[in-house]
Amino acid sequence: MIYTVTLNPAVDYFIHVDKLQLGHVNRSTYENKAPGGKGINVSRVLKRLGHQSQALGFIGGFTGEYVKNTIEAEGILTRFIQVKGDTRINVKMKSEDETEINGSSPSIQEQDIQTLTAQINQLSADDILVLAGSVPNSLKEDIYNEWIVDVKARGAEVFIDTSGLPLKKAIDVKPTFIKPNQHELEELFQVSFEKPEDAIPHVQQLVDLGIEYVLVSFAGAGAILGTKEALLFANTPKGVVRNSVGAGDSTVAGFITAKLEGLSLEESFKFAVATGSATAFSSEFCRREEVLALTKEIEITTLRKGD
Repeated sequence: MIYTVTLNPAVDYFIHVDKLQLGHVNRSTYENKAPGGKGINVSRVLKRLGHQSQALGFIGGFTGEYVKNTIEAEGILTRFIQVKGDTRINVKMKSEDETEINGSSPSIQEQDIQTLTAQINQLSADDILVLAGSVPNSLKEDIYNEWIVDVKARGAEVFIDTSGLPLKKAIDVKPTFIKPNQHELEELFQVSFEKPEDAIPHVQQLVDLGIEYVLVSFAGAGAILGTKEALLFANTPKGVVRNSVGAGDSTVAGFITAKLEGLSLEESFKFAVATGSATAFSSEFCRREEVLALTKEIEITTLRKGD
């Protein structure tokens, strides 16, 4: 079973305004809401690709109930922990420019953490744990580390998609897979890249530390996958970007899907990039047929062979 953990879920509230005027009453031309949170996004894309998962994490209040009910209606299993306070609302306003206002997280108590840890401790060698998203301010920044160590000791794989200090801390305990984007990798190493090739030494360094898969996305410039076997580059297929929300989470779901279905390293990389692109080119999450169509536009180049 695949288990996704979202410590900081949200209701994402999308508002379109033709021309935003600060200090005045503005009326939306279109609005929509959806469950938010990186782990939840991974679960939703996995379902669309034909794989079941169970969503774990913390929810609270009427907004938390909305998140739970919506994804369960999509056929996704959940085992959320109820906390005091309401799950946050993130407002994403699209006008001449895109503006986001992210709400504050509800307080998470030590007992809540212990309950989630007990759930994670039930994983076995046949399971995959996905730790995705930011860490709420009420929790310690290295909270992922204990779970990574314990789950790997049981023989399960750990996929992590976070940034900043939580990512830096997690690298020390060698998760199976990480997926920083260009900005997150630059932040991690305090450098800047003019082109994807500039990142090769840093990707190799992460692989040498013992991380099995290091997938770095560079938006329209492509992606790099580093493993002991090889360092690979994938181009990004052409298309109109309609939705940047969830594209990275889709890439993670795509790689897990390909791996579960026994694809080769090159084909898994291609499928992952196609999954992220298919979501970016859609007004919602990708569908499998869209992913398969885009894989035909992606070429994999070997940058370096392993030892």
